[in-house]
Amino acid sequence: MKLNLTKPIVFFDLETTGVNIATDRVVEISILKVFPNGNKESKTWLVNPEVEIPAEASAIHTITNEQVVTEPTFKELAPEIDKMIAGCDLAGFNSNRFDIPLLAEELMRAGIDFDMKDRKAIDVQVIFHKKEQRTLGAGYQFYCGKELEGAHGAEADTNATYEILLAQLEKYEDIENSVAALSEYSSHGKRADFAGFILMNEDGQEIFSFGKHKGRIVEEVLKENPGYNNWIQNADFPLYTKKVLQTIKERMVQPKETLSETEKLQALQQKFNLR
Repeated sequence: MKLNLTKPIVFFDLETTGVNIATDRVVEISILKVFPNGNKESKTWLVNPEVEIPAEASAIHTITNEQVVTEPTFKELAPEIDKMIAGCDLAGFNSNRFDIPLLAEELMRAGIDFDMKDRKAIDVQVIFHKKEQRTLGAGYQFYCGKELEGAHGAEADTNATYEILLAQLEKYEDIENSVAALSEYSSHGKRADFAGFILMNEDGQEIFSFGKHKGRIVEEVLKENPGYNNWIQNADFPLYTKKVLQTIKERMVQPKETLSETEKLQALQQKFNLR
């Protein structure tokens, strides 16, 4: 089985200091880049997270503080990583909820404005859980008939994820072999941000998924309470969530050419009020 690609797709996996998207750091990243002609390019880096790796995290991925102390930081690696994934769709195992959001945070901390515009994301775990409800190791055994050696190592997990997706396409005839279809099938629902703090309703409007404004349209909340955006921007939310909210705010106050002079004046007044 060969993936039906129209542009390169990057399979990747992160080993980290923990599971908090906003505050934890990468200690290892492995990338497998697959081209439409079937060629592959791969790279794995150990990363100095510049913070202590908790013992409970090391117990899972076996990467210690001593191993990474002389390794490059993510900020130092960021330009090479950004170049390698540029123009590519993304895929991973639990990547929609964890790896892509955390990668975005690390890149943005390094000064690189990561965005999912014109990208598709395939989460192999979602396909797996919809079909079989298993872990990565069990999925590798189930789909590929192999034991996963080196589990919780970024390189082993990345390559296993790629092999599982190919095997899933072989097994399930009802799953279309295209990145767009796989991305749609493996999504958890429509999110405006990676972490799921801002969702999309049936009318394509952004809504909050948490707190006292849960379920409400973001634009309506910001009109009523302009300070809510300021609170989120200064609180411990992921950088990408803050970016999405700021984009919505800027969209709200930008006058359009089709507006009347009165409407433009009202828009400018709204912009003043939101500051």
